[in-house]
Amino acid sequence: MASDKTILYFGPGRAASRDFVERFCDGRGFDFDPMEDEDEVRDMLNRSFPGCVVLDGDGEASDVVELTRSVKGDAFTGIVPVVVLLSEGTAAQAADFLKAGADDVLRNDMGREERLLRLEQVLLRADRDVSVHPTTRLPGTNHIARDMQVRLDREERFAVCYADLDHFKEFNDRYGYAFGDRVIRMLSRILRDMVRGLAPGGFVGHIGGDDFIFNVGLEHLEATCDEIIRVFDELIPYQYTEEDRKAGYFLGKDRRGSIHRIPLMALSIGVVTNQFQDFEHTGQISELAAEMKAYAKSLPGSKYVVDRRHQSPALPTASAEDEALLAAVDERRASTQNET
Repeated sequence: MASDKTILYFGPGRAASRDFVERFCDGRGFDFDPMEDEDEVRDMLNRSFPGCVVLDGDGEASDVVELTRSVKGDAFTGIVPVVVLLSEGTAAQAADFLKAGADDVLRNDMGREERLLRLEQVLLRADRDVSVHPTTRLPGTNHIARDMQVRLDREERFAVCYADLDHFKEFNDRYGYAFGDRVIRMLSRILRDMVRGLAPGGFVGHIGGDDFIFNVGLEHLEATCDEIIRVFDELIPYQYTEEDRKAGYFLGKDRRGSIHRIPLMALSIGVVTNQFQDFEHTGQISELAAEMKAYAKSLPGSKYVVDRRHQSPALPTASAEDEALLAAVDERRASTQNET
């Protein structure tokens, strides 16, 4: 599994380029992972987030351009830097790769030292990118808002799903931040894999902590959320000790020092759609999604709740017993709007 300290290299038959990248990795503590074909590159990127992908552009140039375009044009793999190596490429060839999304193109006529520095700077910029969460390597708040705006501009019918873990703080307090980060990474992989597999064109972003947003086409909402919850509930018990897992809880203290039974973590997802309501800007969507997430967290177990005021009858909704709580949400929103 590639990590952010791995450089993937694709360049069949080009000993000089391979040697350049391999020496760079050896001198800077990166793992060098050569790929045999384009599909292998794509498969690895679908499974992990390497630090960088280096492509030899001297082979079938059109194929490498298309590989660059597909990697950088995907919401999941686009955050991975792509660098193209050219032995004697022209300015026009370099421009083709840059237009396809390459982060840099390194030509032999630049000189070895310049190429090394440019590759190093690409990696440094990726590490400094504040729009990518350092724990999960998922896009952050800027990309989340951008994805929503693009969907609004295209007049798509889509769902914004705000996912949050129940009882994560108590788990973190009991097991420590290292185990907490492991749970965050596990959830990010579940969201990423399920959205990628079940909702073509979907997007997953990480707000921070245990808060995530994923945007999917309305037609993919139900199947995607169902599978996310199923997989999460199947895997989360194994993040606990055998004793806690068998009991289904552990004893923990609240902020006042009182001891309570803390259930195993659950996943709450608040969903907002634009099926029957038009939004003028992404802030409106985010506010409503936060309300629905808070409401979902008030219900037991893993679940997703679609705003019933703007939903298709075929989608799940809150039960009649929860009418009062939803009414209170309405009242709070109306009060806020009157004050403004």
